Amino acid sequence: MRASWCCGWWTSSSMLAESNCQSFFLLLEQAIGVGSAFESWSPHEDDAVYSLRVPLKPRRGHAFHLEVGTMGQVLATECCVHVELVCTCMTEQVAQDMLCFLHHPEEALRKNQKPSLLHTLCTSSYLDVQKTALWFQDFMRSAWEFVPQSHHYSMKVLPSSRSCKLQLTHVSGRTLLIEMMLGVQQGNSDIFMSSQATEAICTPSTTWLLSFSVAEAKFFWMMARKLPHDSFHLHCLQLCTRMLVGAAFSSYAFKTVMMHLLTTMPLAGWCRRDFLLQLEDIMRYLRCCLEEKQLNHFFFGNESIPKEIILPPALQRAEPLNLLQNLAQDPAAHEQAMSEFRELQFCLRRQLFSWH
Repeated sequence: MRASWCCGWWTSSSMLAESNCQSFFLLLEQAIGVGSAFESWSPHEDDAVYSLRVPLKPRRGHAFHLEVGTMGQVLATECCVHVELVCTCMTEQVAQDMLCFLHHPEEALRKNQKPSLLHTLCTSSYLDVQKTALWFQDFMRSAWEFVPQSHHYSMKVLPSSRSCKLQLTHVSGRTLLIEMMLGVQQGNSDIFMSSQATEAICTPSTTWLLSFSVAEAKFFWMMARKLPHDSFHLHCLQLCTRMLVGAAFSSYAFKTVMMHLLTTMPLAGWCRRDFLLQLEDIMRYLRCCLEEKQLNHFFFGNESIPKEIILPPALQRAEPLNLLQNLAQDPAAHEQAMSEFRELQFCLRRQLFSWH
């Protein structure tokens, strides 16, 4: 219910952004719910953060070009969004109310038209993540009073340099945390270049990160339509991630294991009566990955991905990306991961025993 509410109020805000057509900042498209809260397996139901991907499009007179490189034979997970001005002289529809940025004198542009995106949200002709995030935060502050939900919620924009984090407080005192991450779509695929933060100490402000969150949300939505109506796959994922101890492997590792199993095991086997067998399969798969120090990213060169998931050609051809590469390079980290896995097994068995 909260998840649908989070997406619902965004429609009013995006309509306000669309109505502000005299500026040349960015077009905001319909937000997409992503992450565990929208996929219905959040390990922290009471204090979940609802994540929204907000697709960005250039306004007229501008074009985006994604500069995605490779690291040897491995597809890079970072890119820059190059912003170019395009000629609008021959576009009759806009000829009367817009000057061409390329072919009108600078003096006329300065006097009669808002500045281009290159002069507002870019650094050296590249879309700047931090400038864009700050602009979006200011937009949310100005748009909130016009959103119907503002009658029942107060909004506070929390500090963030690469996204927009909102804390909504209901008149009853209940709070809701929403993180809005900006993204530029790769062609017509389900893959975005995202503004979200990285673990690196210092990420350049013009660097956007490869994000699979929309493709993952689409995958779980598709699986929900194909699996038995009483499937417990999300309950299994939620239970496992709630029991996580230490930091040797993350909830994303469990999520990756689940996606691999859903595409390699018979779907009929995910019904409620086989709940314990499903848990055993998940733990067995993860144990094998830890022993072999290899867990392949689900979307890199995986031929088992459903055809409904649209990937860029480079990603389809990419070499597998090992999410446990650090364990292969660090024996101490591998030993810690195996120890934490055994502890996780013990916690799960104790939890299951308490239910009987």
